[in-house]
Amino acid sequence: MGSYDVKQEVTDKYSLRGRVFHKIREDILSGKYKDHEELKEIAIGEELGVSRTPVREAFRQLELEGLIQIVPNKGAYVTGITAKDVQDIYMIRSLLEGLCAQWATDHITREQLEELEENVYLADFHASKGHMDQIAELDNRFHHILYEACHSKQLERLLVDFHEYVLRVRKKTLANGGRGQTSNDEHRQIMEAIKDKDKAKAQELANQHMINAYDNMVKNGLYDIYGPAQEQE
Repeated sequence: MGSYDVKQEVTDKYSLRGRVFHKIREDILSGKYKDHEELKEIAIGEELGVSRTPVREAFRQLELEGLIQIVPNKGAYVTGITAKDVQDIYMIRSLLEGLCAQWATDHITREQLEELEENVYLADFHASKGHMDQIAELDNRFHHILYEACHSKQLERLLVDFHEYVLRVRKKTLANGGRGQTSNDEHRQIMEAIKDKDKAKAQELANQHMINAYDNMVKNGLYDIYGPAQEQE
């Protein structure tokens, strides 16, 4: 398999160190690295085509996010995301997504609203055809349009990070139990509330949308992916 040359993806948005961090984090969240697996600086540096320094700096940032544990004189080990983490993320997201929808109602542009409408329409089409990959992509884009429309860099950054943390389980559970179509129906209701300038309704619907998504995950594979609920209250 060819090596991933992270230097080719350096953009104005991220430094080389930032790109290394995001690539390793993506690999952890996607399941490429398993829980308790040791991450080796030299091997990752060679894979990404960088020196050990940006890898070491990325490890420190990943430890701050709780995704790895650095054991002195031993190494760095994946701690990853647990089922309890997913529950916490969705309960926090339910509040933040509600706030995002409320603010987006005030600030959304005509172009963004048109893109939301097109997104819902396309998702209906792909749901009728059973195209789950396209549904997952459209679901992801729907939320990112709202994040952009909320007119808050800080809220957008928080929600984008939370969204990335649970992509692995979302892609699996959207395909189960008819959740893809149900989720899109909820998107339509949120979009209509925003279109009607009903901030309270948009907030309530976005909040409930996250709770419904989490409940569906519990029914359709959350613990298969992240293990038993030993940490649950």
